[in-house]
This record gives sequence, C-alpha cells and structure tokens, in this order.
Amino acid sequence: MPAPERLRQQQARLAAHMRDPDHEAPPPGIEDRRLKVYRELFYNSLQGLLAANFPVIRKLLDDGRWHALVRDFYREHRCSTPLFPELPREFIQHLQEREAPDANDPPWLVELAHYEWVELALDLSEASDQDTPHLPEGDLLEGVPVPSPLAWPLAYAWPVHRLAPDYQPAEPPDAPTLLLVRRGADQRVHFHSLSPLTFRLLQRLSEQPGQTGRAQLEALAAEAQAPDVEAFVAQGQRMLDQLRRDGVLLGTHPAPETT
Repeated sequence: MPAPERLRQQQARLAAHMRDPDHEAPPPGIEDRRLKVYRELFYNSLQGLLAANFPVIRKLLDDGRWHALVRDFYREHRCSTPLFPELPREFIQHLQEREAPDANDPPWLVELAHYEWVELALDLSEASDQDTPHLPEGDLLEGVPVPSPLAWPLAYAWPVHRLAPDYQPAEPPDAPTLLLVRRGADQRVHFHSLSPLTFRLLQRLSEQPGQTGRAQLEALAAEAQAPDVEAFVAQGQRMLDQLRRDGVLLGTHPAPETT
C-alpha cells in the first residue's frame, strides 16, 4: 500500500477511536497510555467549549446526563465546519436531527440550546445597522419599515428564559414565550419580552418585506378581527415609532432610484 494511503487509513482509524474508544480499535503499535492522553485532551476540549456556550443546560443536567449528551455528539455528529465558534450551532443541529433522542432528555432541551446559542450568534454576527440601506427619519406608516439585522424576534413553546434548577416544568404553558434578542449600540446582547401583537408585526415585516407599515397594520387588523381598523392602525403607528426609538426598526427603505 502506498505510504499516503496508509497514512490516511491510520488517521481515519485514530479519529474513529477518538470518537468512540469503546467500539473502535486504534491503529496498531500505539501504547494505550499515549492514546489516553489524546482521548482526554480532545474530549475535554470539546466538552469545555460546549459547557461554556450552554451554561444553563450544563447547570440543569447532572454530570452523567451532560457527559452522555456530549459523547453522543462527539461520536455521532459530523461537523460541516472546522471553525470552533460554529460548534454550538453544530451541537444544536445534532440535537434537532437525532433519530432517537434519549428518553431522559428534558422536553425543553432543544429550545433552551437554541436560546443559549442566539446570544453567541448575535455577538459574532458581522451584520451592521450602518450597512443596511435605510432612511432614519422615513415615514414608517407610508414607507416600508426596515428592521435591524441585529434584532431577532423568537418564539418558543417553553419559557426558556426562566428555566433554572428550581424551575423545570414538565409541560409547556398555554401561551408561547415571545422574545426579542437584540445587539445594541453598546455591542451587548439584550433580551426583551414581546407582546403577541408586536411579535406578529415583526414576523410580518420579515415575511412580507415589501409592504408599507400601513399595509402591515391593516393586515394585522384583519388577522385580529379588529372592529375599528383606523384605531388599530393609529395604535400600531405608535408601536412602530417605539420600535424605531428602541433600535429594532432602523427607518424605511430608500426610494428606488429613477433613471
């Protein structure tokens, strides 16, 4: 066998052993005490990184359940990126795509993982309000509102922002948890609760990005079966103005250039 192919097979066998030492034999000729150093180094590096990015999950799961979860990810998941900051996203993908989730997993695990990841994702986002074309003083009612790329409305079945060692519900509440996660001018990530109406408005701005603020509010009034559409729109205009003051909306789309 050519040396490059032999090396490739040795590397693949060593990687398989690192992932699953209980079932995959290492390459021959390597002392187990040396392999043990690498097994512990690789696993502890991964486990430490995930624990730092998912501190609430780490706190809520006992040691056995946490390490079983990390080892499942280490053994089964094939990452699509070599970048360490992307590993938390890969971990969430693993939790979402498992064919047979462990029966001992808490029912809120996937949502809590996503909630914890969002802070890192926004913190690392290269999006910028300054790079988003908008008219800061544009008419939010007659123009097309522009949401900040650094303000994310989120909906969860579980109260992920309240989970704690002394609060781990077995059933989700009747109403969803609606949150706004935003990176402010201070470069810190802030979390806020949203009313169902504000959440739906922000959701519509993402789903129907070409509509004016008035059209969005009139559609919301129809969804809510509001008896007085004009009063609803007037209330909605105040909501749009407040969202702009909070930095959630940047302004309106610039008028298209004419030739």
